[in-house]
Amino acid sequence: MERIIDGHEQAGDDDILTLRPQLLSEYIGQENAKEMLGIYIKAALSRNESLDHVLLYGPPGLGKTTLAEIIANELHVNVKTVSGPSIEKSGDLASILTSLNEGDVLFIDEIHRLPSYVEEILYSAMEDYYLDIVIGKEGQSKSIRVDLPPFTLVGATTRFGDLSAPLRDRFGVVLRLNYYNPNELYEIIKRTSQVYETAITEEAAKELAKRSRGTPRIANRLFRRVRDFALVLGDGKINLEICRYALNKLMIDENGLDETDLKYLKAIISQFKGGPVGLETIAASISEVCQTIEDVYEPYLLQEGYINRTPRGRIATAKAYKLLGYSFMKGLFEEDIL
Repeated sequence: MERIIDGHEQAGDDDILTLRPQLLSEYIGQENAKEMLGIYIKAALSRNESLDHVLLYGPPGLGKTTLAEIIANELHVNVKTVSGPSIEKSGDLASILTSLNEGDVLFIDEIHRLPSYVEEILYSAMEDYYLDIVIGKEGQSKSIRVDLPPFTLVGATTRFGDLSAPLRDRFGVVLRLNYYNPNELYEIIKRTSQVYETAITEEAAKELAKRSRGTPRIANRLFRRVRDFALVLGDGKINLEICRYALNKLMIDENGLDETDLKYLKAIISQFKGGPVGLETIAASISEVCQTIEDVYEPYLLQEGYINRTPRGRIATAKAYKLLGYSFMKGLFEEDIL
C-alpha cells in the first residue's frame, strides 16, 4: 500500500490531513527535533541538495508520519508513503524507488519490519543512489544496474533496537521523539478544537491533556469521543463536567491509564507477587499480544514509573502498588491488612 502526497498541497477535508500541521512552524512539541530538522533542511536547500536520510524513532502516535510529510513540504517536493511489511519482494522496492523524482521523500513506516533481503537492496540505494537488479532464471541470470535520482529516505520505527546496524548507520539524521508534556498537549487540543469548530473550556482542555498519556494521537482521538458526548448530552461545547464524564465512561483514569494498563499492573502484583515476570507470561494472563504490550503499553508505564524492566522480567514499582491500593511490602490490599 503506498500513497503519494504533493509536498505543496495544504490540508483538505480529510480529518487526519486537516489535523496534521503542514510546516515545522505549525508543529507543536518535539522542540529539539524541530530545531535540528530546521537547520538540516535549510542547509540542504541552500546547497541545492537532497536532505540526508532521516530516521525517526519513538513510541507510536508521537508524530513521525506528520514530520515526514512536513519534511517534504519544507523541501517543496513530493512524499511517497509505504509501510515496511507491505514491501514483500525486492521488485516492490525497485518499483517504488524508480518512480521517485529528484529530491523526493520516501517515507517507510515500520521500517524495522522490512524483510532482510529487501533491506540489503536498500543499502546501495541510500548510499550511492543505484540499484542492482537481478533478472532471468537461475543459471541464466544477470545483474542490471539502475541509477536513481537523489532522494531522501525517512524511516520511522517504534523498535529502534530491532533495526540492523548496517541500516541504522546509513541514516545521517537520527531523531528520537519523546512523550509530550501536558502543556504541549493542551496546545494541540486547542488547535484541534478550532479545526473541528468545537468550543472547549480551558479546564476541559487541561483535563483532556492530562489523560492523553503524552500522545497527540490519543489526545485527538479522545477529543473526538468527548465531542460526541458534548453534542448528545449538552449543547455541543466541551466543559469540564462533560469531559470527565466521557473519559470515565471510556475507562480512562486521571493518570491516562486505560483498562488494559490497569489489568497489566494488577496481573503483575496480584498474580505474580509484583514480579519479576516475563512478558509472554503477562501477555497470556491478560489475553493480549506481546508486541502490543511492548510497543503500546509498556513505554508509557515505564516513562511514568509504574514498572521496571530487569533481565529477569517486569517488576511493579511502589507507584503501581499505591495506584491500585496494594501494600508495597506484601502485595495485599490495604483493607486486608487492617
